Amino acid sequence: MTGPRKRPDGDSDQGKRSTHGCKSDPNDKRDPNDKSNQYNQYNQNNKSEPERPERPERQGRQGRQGRAMTEAAAVPGKAPRPWAGRLGRAATAAARRIPRLPPQVWDALLPALLLLNAATVPVPQERAFTVALTAALALPLLWRRRAPLAVFGAVVAAATVQWLLDVQLPADIAVLVALYTVAARSDRRTALAAAAVVEAGVLLACLRWAPDGAFATPFVAVTATTVAAAVLGTNVRTTRAYLAAVEERAAHREREQEQRARLAVAEERARITREMHDIVTHNLSVMVALADAAGYARQRSPDRADAAMRQISGTGRQALTDMRRSLGVLRSDEPDAERHPLPGIAQLDALAEQMSAAGLPTRLEVHGGHGHLPATAQLTVYRLVQEALTNALKHTPAGTGATVRIGCSPGTVTVDVTDNGPCPPPSAGAPAAAPSGHGIPGMRERAAAYGGTLRAGPLPGGGWGVRTRLLLDSAGAVPA
Repeated sequence: MTGPRKRPDGDSDQGKRSTHGCKSDPNDKRDPNDKSNQYNQYNQNNKSEPERPERPERQGRQGRQGRAMTEAAAVPGKAPRPWAGRLGRAATAAARRIPRLPPQVWDALLPALLLLNAATVPVPQERAFTVALTAALALPLLWRRRAPLAVFGAVVAAATVQWLLDVQLPADIAVLVALYTVAARSDRRTALAAAAVVEAGVLLACLRWAPDGAFATPFVAVTATTVAAAVLGTNVRTTRAYLAAVEERAAHREREQEQRARLAVAEERARITREMHDIVTHNLSVMVALADAAGYARQRSPDRADAAMRQISGTGRQALTDMRRSLGVLRSDEPDAERHPLPGIAQLDALAEQMSAAGLPTRLEVHGGHGHLPATAQLTVYRLVQEALTNALKHTPAGTGATVRIGCSPGTVTVDVTDNGPCPPPSAGAPAAAPSGHGIPGMRERAAAYGGTLRAGPLPGGGWGVRTRLLLDSAGAVPA
């Protein structure tokens, strides 16, 4: 441990803290500014036992007690009441548990109060008459939500009878309630007409019942009340209309989102269907052709049979890879979908070799660079060629050859697949029949996704041809 730090004037921080922290003795006659007295006091403090620092928990306990005492002292004569907060929370919870009353109860509250007030008229002869007029003014308010205009007419008629009989009643407030209801549940023109009728009644009432020389004050006051009732009802109607429009917009947007989701699901389902059709049909057709060739060559050429079997095995693995890649996007735990790239124009050479091994000699011609083409466009080209060659393999006899021509340009890609197989002559007046199945429609859908039109049919010199042109900059292009 180090000793007390000396100050330049000979004092120490510890000595100054000790001096300032001690209470001065009232009987001590020494000068507090005398340096010698401070030095002696410093020596006496050093001779005594050093103070131990207070424990943290003790300091925290004392701090909490000090804050509690401070809060208690803030309000003289009052101690803190922790139960006040709990009582307020309990009252709030109880208020929330109170069930909401139906609107009919609130509609019946004002007529009941007005009738109760009319029943307390001190003069028995006038009591029945007052109760009858009050009932004519107040009871129609029970149906103000169902028929606001009819209720307004009934209340105005009762007020007119009251004016003719020269009777003043507190039940005249029913006219303002009826006006508010008309403004809240009718259009603006009807509300203005109702307000004009009430204002005419206000003028007549002030002309008859206003004190002499004091017409302006009650007229302005009652007119302001009438305007306030009409404006309040109009604001309620506007707010309801706005909320209804917002809810309708939200419901319409939700319906649009659901419709878009259904369309997206349908498009994705159609895409997966096309992919599965192309993958399964092509690979199974090749495998069947290779299996027939292997069975035919098993006795005469075992080496060719073994090669065909190996080709069948490779075709099956390729089919499994294509299916895993196509369906792997539907599963988050499928890692193989990211390891296998989509087939494109670069894989057409392998496709041509596969078709040649299956019994359809295929010649491939690619004109122009295809490195700038999007992956989805290259996949569309690959699937179109694959489907066209598969149809040629399935529907042409042995010895038929096929030619694939791909033309790539900055904005378009042309696909032309032809074979030299025989085509049955069409009947008189009827076009040549296209192969049945989902192959041709699927090819048309793929071409239409890029703004292209597919033509498939017999060639003039014999054989079958499939031709289309894809527009890469088509606005309606979607992944195929």
